[in-house]
Amino acid sequence: MAPNSRYRRVAVIGSGPSGLSAVHALSQEKSFDSIRVFERRDRIGGRWLYDAVPDSFPESNPEAPNDRTIPTTTPSFTSPAAEDKTSRTGIYEGLDSNVGAGVMEFTHTPFPKVNSAGSVEKYGRNNPTRPYEVIAQYLEDLFTPYLHLVTLNTTIEKLEKDGEEWVVTLRQSRRKRQSGSVYDYWWTEKFDAVIVASGHYNVASIPSIPGLAEFQAKYPERLGHSKAFRSANDYINKQVVVVGGNVSASDLVIDLHQIVKGPLHLAQRGSNPALKNVWTLPNVKVRPEIVKLSIENNGTVHFSDGTNVSNIDKILFATGYRLSYPFIKPNPVTPSNRLAGFYQHIFQISDPSLAVIGQVRAALSFRIYEYQAVAVARYFAGRTSLPSVEQQQDWEKKRLAYKGPSTLFHEIAPDFKDYFNLIRDLAGPPAEESDAYKLPAWQDSWPEEGFAVLALKDKLVQRLNPRPSEIKAKL
Repeated sequence: MAPNSRYRRVAVIGSGPSGLSAVHALSQEKSFDSIRVFERRDRIGGRWLYDAVPDSFPESNPEAPNDRTIPTTTPSFTSPAAEDKTSRTGIYEGLDSNVGAGVMEFTHTPFPKVNSAGSVEKYGRNNPTRPYEVIAQYLEDLFTPYLHLVTLNTTIEKLEKDGEEWVVTLRQSRRKRQSGSVYDYWWTEKFDAVIVASGHYNVASIPSIPGLAEFQAKYPERLGHSKAFRSANDYINKQVVVVGGNVSASDLVIDLHQIVKGPLHLAQRGSNPALKNVWTLPNVKVRPEIVKLSIENNGTVHFSDGTNVSNIDKILFATGYRLSYPFIKPNPVTPSNRLAGFYQHIFQISDPSLAVIGQVRAALSFRIYEYQAVAVARYFAGRTSLPSVEQQQDWEKKRLAYKGPSTLFHEIAPDFKDYFNLIRDLAGPPAEESDAYKLPAWQDSWPEEGFAVLALKDKLVQRLNPRPSEIKAKL
């Protein structure tokens, strides 16, 4: 360990893109006695893994799967806990990335130049998207040198500070060799510092709508979240309502508008103006927000303008995700869905030996995860420092005034340059005794490259939605 290293033992929670960023950066510093990675799935890859059977529509408290009774002593053995279905991903067959590959990829390793047949048909040859299979393999290949650090099938049940150490309570599903029966094994490990890289695309966010519980009790199969979408074939000749106004909603509209029964009803409280052409596609009827669901007339959706639609076959909520770090004690997620008390969305202000990587949105992933991870690794290694606690608290106060208390607090757009430069400066240069590298300087072309997919999607939509003059010319 380097003489000036702040911490000796570091835990990383999660093995998706942000977890990979963390273990890669930590390993390159050559400053730590031990690095341990814990992953609740049986494979690395995070949200880029494919699950044929999706998550179920949430019925109650989304934190419930993690609200288990922890044994009073460890190690311990208990009956197996029910599956936490929120670990299933939102990947579906044919999914391509929606961030341009040239700036989504890590700066140290480019993506393979591979396109799916579907993306070539939509956006042309050599387009900037990448199939999810390519991205999943990319992550697996990059994780290969660090697999000996990873413990799979292991859920973090509790993370709390005890004196100078972080105590991590872990639960692992195991199978008896002779009988084949399954049980849970519980144990604890202690660390000097912890990086939480578990992602924020796990727990579906469903708006509170009067009548939702009664509707779900009567018609459970008719409710879904975009995370559970698997195939457009499931919606042929069905009467469908899509709820949302951002990228996920636009993907659903493009896939479904020509195949549903009657118009595709699109309920929106607000929408992304960059996607305005999607909302005007043929057979799409934009409606205001939903104010009530009822079971009358074979399922009815009521809108704020007083109109309603009955005989609904499916309501798809493209309404984002809830932040979920229930294992951190005390839980830092606010009721308004914000991670509170973390400087630059990364370092816990009260105790920077706890860091979060990946808790940003509209930020050019995976690249921003890489920059955050390098900053954390070099801080943990004692190679850089943070502003005073007062300055960090002042940043959070100003950020709240700028972005508000919701999950938008973590939105980096449109301030990409400022944020990347700040994190790069915070990381500082690589140490001579390390294997680390100098983070590339910000390039003003990155946002345009990153959002090139949206521009191509808009061109696709315009082809699908001919102007009135073009329609008249064909008659």
